[in-house]
Amino acid sequence: MNLEMTNWRRDFWRDRRVFVTGATGLVGSWLVRRLIEAEADVICLVRDWVPQSELVQSQLIDKVTIVRGDLCDQSLLERAIGEYEVSTVMHLAAQTIVGIANRNPVSTFEANIAGTWKLLEACRRSPKVGQIVVASSDKAYGEAATLPYCEETPLAGQHPYDVSKSCSDLIAQTYANTYQLPVVITRCGNFYGGGDLNWNRIIPGTIRSVVRDQRPVIRSDGSFVRDYFYVEDGAAAYMFLAEQLARRPELAGEAYNLSTELQLSVVEIVERVLQTMGSSFTPEILGQASHEIPHQYLSARKAREQLGWQPLFTLEEGLRRTIAWYLNYLQPTVSTHSSPLPAGFVARSA
Repeated sequence: MNLEMTNWRRDFWRDRRVFVTGATGLVGSWLVRRLIEAEADVICLVRDWVPQSELVQSQLIDKVTIVRGDLCDQSLLERAIGEYEVSTVMHLAAQTIVGIANRNPVSTFEANIAGTWKLLEACRRSPKVGQIVVASSDKAYGEAATLPYCEETPLAGQHPYDVSKSCSDLIAQTYANTYQLPVVITRCGNFYGGGDLNWNRIIPGTIRSVVRDQRPVIRSDGSFVRDYFYVEDGAAAYMFLAEQLARRPELAGEAYNLSTELQLSVVEIVERVLQTMGSSFTPEILGQASHEIPHQYLSARKAREQLGWQPLFTLEEGLRRTIAWYLNYLQPTVSTHSSPLPAGFVARSA
């Protein structure tokens, strides 16, 4: 384990003004927690009040400054970044649900594409901003013939969500290359971890099904291959990249794949969850998903070799932490007739 990445640089983060978009989301909530522990001065852009968000449930929201508004409101972004004298920007906000993107592409394009260039334009007009981390995605690559994807793989999304990430990724590169904006880009696989309350996603949906004594449901045919990246790894990596960018300004415009480099099909990840929970259920496979990429996984070689980065958590540890979080969250709904769970997964009192 890389000890440099397990802990932040106290002298770097203490009292640093950090602007976080997407703070009520899965990764954003964990990133805010980590920034608060590092004694940063955190400013969060929040559009909707999400009471079930980990940011709210954990009361972290009481420890940050909240700017209420929309990512597409450029004047609001300029005001917030300027008035709070922001030094570091963490851009995680996005519409991330593939099904929603397929049904409502315009709202996805507005949030993911327009929201990105408006934020970067606001940063360009704010001279105090020294580091910007933009969260892209492995979906920005689209469907490529050669696997695993490396950073030189063309960005070629074809469906609404994938295209939105391809575009926002290229826009971030544009601002770095044309305007010398200090931007670094992350491309991660499928995030999982405590706090994801989109039950259509395979890991939280499977855990909830087991807790409710129900068979988990796979809406695809179960063969899609993906990277699965633990949320605390993502939060740590974003802070690590910001620190690296501050030390090495020449990294501006670079993109980094972040991955455990462990490829699993949907069926295999469900089986791992069931095994970890000690469940004898088998999944119900619907075979209904469409407009999704069949095989997609990343090489993290560039981040390893250039930055010395490596993931902090194995899949097994990430799943155990994730399951423990959901058991605690779902405790009031746990049936006394639910399938027995292995030792160590005891839901705590709220």
